[in-house]
Amino acid sequence: MKPNKPHPVKLFAGILYSDENLLNDGLNLLEKEFGTIDFRSRNFEFKVSDYYVEEMGRPIYRIFISFEKLIDPADLANIKLRTNSIEERISIKGKRRVNIDSGYMDYDKVVLASAKYNGQKIYLKDGIWADLTLRWEKGDFYPYPWSFPDFKQGVYNDVFREMRRLYKRDIKKSL
Repeated sequence: MKPNKPHPVKLFAGILYSDENLLNDGLNLLEKEFGTIDFRSRNFEFKVSDYYVEEMGRPIYRIFISFEKLIDPADLANIKLRTNSIEERISIKGKRRVNIDSGYMDYDKVVLASAKYNGQKIYLKDGIWADLTLRWEKGDFYPYPWSFPDFKQGVYNDVFREMRRLYKRDIKKSL
């Protein structure tokens, strides 16, 4: 059987931040790198873990953004490396105040890029892994057993439903 080329996917980023000025710098750099931001979520206070507190301080917030231009899913590793570079550019004395988790969505799933190994992750290249995070089923998003606690709680489902609506609009235009 001959392999099929995948449909383009919706690029997004989940961003943790503790400094709004640096967040705005990061958003500007992301837009220069990946094109027009077509969606920005409300701020969510990030309280499910203290993992980032030593590096970022408190309070920590999370937002999600998505980009108008659809991407090839095979580009995810390169995109993660580019977002890591943006994090470094806006860090203070080697400490991040903005953490950018890039990912993509298609009709059926949400995938995050990661530089950390875990058993469920699929290796892409250059030290970057794909982490299947949410699945679309019966009109909503559902987590996997390994999904991050805040994703398991469903607090971002409205965000991903809106991104999925934008994706459906954009994919129709592109095909």
